[in-house]
Amino acid sequence: MDEINSAVAEELVSFLNDVPTPFHAVHEAKSLLKAAGYEQISERSDWHLTKGGKYFFTCNHSTIIAFAIGKLYEPGNGFMIVGAHTDSPCPKLKPISKVNKAGFLEVGVQTYGGGLWHTWFDRDLTVAGRVMLKHGNGERNSFFHELVRIGRVILRIPTLAIHLNRTVNEGFKLNTQTHLAPILATAVKDEFNKLTGAKMENLSIEVNASKTSAKSPSNAHHNLLLQLLAEELKCEPEEICDFELQLCDTQPSLIGGGL
Repeated sequence: MDEINSAVAEELVSFLNDVPTPFHAVHEAKSLLKAAGYEQISERSDWHLTKGGKYFFTCNHSTIIAFAIGKLYEPGNGFMIVGAHTDSPCPKLKPISKVNKAGFLEVGVQTYGGGLWHTWFDRDLTVAGRVMLKHGNGERNSFFHELVRIGRVILRIPTLAIHLNRTVNEGFKLNTQTHLAPILATAVKDEFNKLTGAKMENLSIEVNASKTSAKSPSNAHHNLLLQLLAEELKCEPEEICDFELQLCDTQPSLIGGGL
């Protein structure tokens, strides 16, 4: 690989390691575009475009559209479009992800896109995405979102050892509902209480007392997961209103080969 191609490959790998989700990809792309002289505009505002101008806007913080107007451009002239994905096939956390099964805390996921789902087995996994937070005293709340990626291994989708499943090499048929079940922890009550703390227990009491719906964060998701997110975001677990999270590999992208 020559020096120029090597630099391009290294830049791509660096970008991929920074963008585990579409939200992170758009956030990083915005920084790159601004550094290249692009101006951010909004779909909600009138546009005042000029020849030679470079602009971009975002949708849902997961889609980004950028365009440059030629200095000699005239209305009616042609233009070129290049499209790409900010997303990729992955397991996403369900709106209600709390699953307790056989003494384990599992995280319910649903498949997004057409993926090779067996490649997610036996990997060191974590979660990333965006979290909706609430600040305020209940009367004057403000809501905003933060990007998050838990920077350590918290999940694994295990497979059986060969001596427990002798026929696996004869043709394994994946059931995404039963086989794609990431394990968060063992359901040992003492350890669970140590990790979640009294605040989450009090929150659970308040939720039950107020008859909050099943989609309330503490009812819909494991308290341990909420605590991990809160630690990463440096907030209180009860400030988490909702989230859009997906599984991602903790193994960074690398350039392979012997040359």
